[in-house]
Amino acid sequence: MAHFESPQRSRGRILVFTTAPLVNTPEAETVEISRIAPVMVLPNTLLFPDSLLPLFIFEERYRAMLAWALENDRMFCMALIRQGREDWTSTDDFHHIAGLGLIRASVAREDGTSHLILQGVARVKFIRFVQTEPFVMAEFRELPAVSAVPEDAATLSAIVLKLCAQFRERGFELPEALENQFNSASDAGTLSDLVAHTLLRDPYRRQSVLEASDVSTRLRTLIGHLREELSS
Repeated sequence: MAHFESPQRSRGRILVFTTAPLVNTPEAETVEISRIAPVMVLPNTLLFPDSLLPLFIFEERYRAMLAWALENDRMFCMALIRQGREDWTSTDDFHHIAGLGLIRASVAREDGTSHLILQGVARVKFIRFVQTEPFVMAEFRELPAVSAVPEDAATLSAIVLKLCAQFRERGFELPEALENQFNSASDAGTLSDLVAHTLLRDPYRRQSVLEASDVSTRLRTLIGHLREELSS
């Protein structure tokens, strides 16, 4: 699911949206978000704001979903299947707090499959489902971050960065550009999302971070999970 073949090696129609906002830039705040979007439901995979996620689209329902998204606002949600389920048969089988993403690039292959890059733009909570066939469509509301007290944010962010250093000491290699993102994150909420997306292996730990709108709670949750994964 995380494989992305570069456009230079792909045969098919390539769509690269150069006008899409870049991660961690002021332009990212100007994206207009509708209140209804398709939903892609997967095991082990979720999307944080400001993260980039490569996806391979092959199922018929998600091919239809992608076609709809490309014809409209190029957005869809990523929802995680609930723990203990291998697949989903109803909307109760997946988490209703999810990540909304913007398609940054799409490579359509001759066999009908596609590779794409999805950029996270917002946390959302599903209010109701307007359709379930041929793919899920949900009405949602955005979950804005509740800012932490500056002193708490600084203290907790410093702990997060120290834990990231421990991951590096244990051989977890981080690309230099990603390390620079950690150190230059514009706020504590962005830092927690980037670190959770990058370092937490357990998807349900990532989900608990995603569900925390309060930034102080999010940082404390992340710190606990990082310590657990370092000790495992």
